[in-house]
Amino acid sequence: MSQEHELDADPSETQAGLVAQLRLLDAENARLRERLAESRRTRHREAARALALTGLVAIVGGILFPVAREVLLALGGTGLFAAILVVYLTPETFVSAAVGERIYEALEADRSAIVDELELRDEQVYLPVERGVRLFVTQHREYERPSDDELTSLFVTSSDELARGVAFQPTGYALYDEFRRTVRGGFADDVTVLASQLADGLAESFELVETATTDVEDGRISIGLTNSAYGPVDRLDHPAASVVGATLAAELDTPVTVEVTDSTSADWLVTCRWE
Repeated sequence: MSQEHELDADPSETQAGLVAQLRLLDAENARLRERLAESRRTRHREAARALALTGLVAIVGGILFPVAREVLLALGGTGLFAAILVVYLTPETFVSAAVGERIYEALEADRSAIVDELELRDEQVYLPVERGVRLFVTQHREYERPSDDELTSLFVTSSDELARGVAFQPTGYALYDEFRRTVRGGFADDVTVLASQLADGLAESFELVETATTDVEDGRISIGLTNSAYGPVDRLDHPAASVVGATLAAELDTPVTVEVTDSTSADWLVTCRWE
């Protein structure tokens, strides 16, 4: 009887029930996100109060105890300054990895549709140009490098058939600019050290992955990645692979081919090659 009752149910009522459940889930997700953001803000406020209190106590101690005044006043000033930094430099808005992944998915879907529609190859080449780096998806495996002017267009329709394809702004190039400003002393000239800097940036600075391990040979860098924050890394111009490709192309000033495969020692293996 229960099965017959389910079959006789009005489809419109079932749909209305599903819509109501989705609305409840959306509301619950919004509430949880707000609670998480408020929890983070509360932790930062508490940290600022603790630093300010430590600074004030140290300053008062410096006034009361002349023997240690210099040290205590320095400690007090440091505590107050740190409290100000926590208050004014802590971001009020937190964007979850899930939100970033959804944005990347929309971008990747459109780009992949273009690549499929034009029947291009999966070859992804990061090319240094006068004003940055472009991602060139080739029409032929044995390709010719388009000119910088041709690479400024989305559709690269060169007179040379081997230089045809599409050119995108890499998702990782803006991150490369940000990364370059944060690396103390700048990127290393030694490729092995540069690979380690890239691995640290992926896992520590940008938190795009949980871990990143490197393997370097002449003309090749391989980086094993685990727990990608933005889903499968083998998709077109994935942020984690894009940062590596764009950085190498810019720093080495040479075309860099990026290939992403499965790995036995990690979730994904990003292999970059150049001549």
